[in-house]
Amino acid sequence: MKTIEDLDVAGKRVFVRADLNVPLDGETITDDGRIRAVAPTIAKLLERGAKVVVASHLGRPKGEPDPKFSLAPVATRLGEILGTSVTFAADTVGESAGAAVAALADGEVVLLENLRFNAGETSKDDAERKAFAEQLAALADLYVGDGFGAVHRKHASVYDLPKLLPHAAGDLIATEVGVLKKLTEDVKRPYVVVLGGAKVSDKLGVIDNLLKKADRILIGGGMAYTFLKAKGHEVGISLLQEDQIPVCLEYLAQAEQRGVEFVLPVDVLVSAEFPDLKGKTPANPDLVGSDAIPADKEGLDIGPKTRELYAAKLADAGTVFWNGPMGVFEHPDYANGTKAVAQALIDSSAFTVVGGGDSAAAVRILGFDENAFGHISTGGGASLEYLEGKTLPGLAALED
Repeated sequence: MKTIEDLDVAGKRVFVRADLNVPLDGETITDDGRIRAVAPTIAKLLERGAKVVVASHLGRPKGEPDPKFSLAPVATRLGEILGTSVTFAADTVGESAGAAVAALADGEVVLLENLRFNAGETSKDDAERKAFAEQLAALADLYVGDGFGAVHRKHASVYDLPKLLPHAAGDLIATEVGVLKKLTEDVKRPYVVVLGGAKVSDKLGVIDNLLKKADRILIGGGMAYTFLKAKGHEVGISLLQEDQIPVCLEYLAQAEQRGVEFVLPVDVLVSAEFPDLKGKTPANPDLVGSDAIPADKEGLDIGPKTRELYAAKLADAGTVFWNGPMGVFEHPDYANGTKAVAQALIDSSAFTVVGGGDSAAAVRILGFDENAFGHISTGGGASLEYLEGKTLPGLAALED
């Protein structure tokens, strides 16, 4: 895989496929981590005299313009981080984009409007996707893939476009791939995996693959209750995927057979109501054993005994991969489980990787120093699919 050092970019139009899919509250960016992550690649290209055309998706618009998914606020923030003016094109391959790119001087940058405002970006029809990629290719001389959070998608700007232009991986993707190789090749042991989040079904592939590699797997978040139910425990009105119980039983059996510690919560915080995340009014949860959840209550965070147990299981780790919060971390009464895992990673001498998505957001929202972790990924889904052993379309396209 070539890097940007392998490209002669001076005076060239360089299309940078970034992942600027940041959370917005109206027009306010609530977490700019993904913008900051790609900024060094853009800055390096600008310093080398490139005319940089940045493109990304944001949210899930349905193939047509939708103002609430506009990248306009991102252009402003990107300019602040880069310390230079960022021109914003009001479309992707229309008049505004064409004029903005044509006006670029060496060392200048333009951000195109949301790629997903065009149906061709996400189309499952190869011809439609390729036609859109050809329109994008007309805007550039070279392609740099640096949107790691999108490389698991077979989308026009990720998969088809690099086939049409000389291409290379940006610094962010090169870093992400290097880190993930440390989690799959020559791993320093004990290798501990912490998985949380809402659904077991989202993590099936990664559990299946990591059962062959990890020494310990710690489970939290909403997905824990399907495992607890599989073990015969009452889980009340907790998040539950009944259809996944047989798979959970199979994984528990595999873990025992392989000698992998598979650790579930021993106590949980429960409530009859889901917490108010807007006003954050006190929730006053009850603490119960994980085998004693009342029928009319739901588990919303791991309890203090589980926090201590998980910290102990992480203390001697050589490598840690963490993906998914332990509870509803957005509410202060249910944030302590996620805080405890984050702190345990910081206290560990292990190589620690936070696997993007909600875990990365939690680290920032809960006020932890990002530099205290070995690596914070910009792509939750992409990280998981890589660890599942899948071929990621966006990476495969850059290998050609």
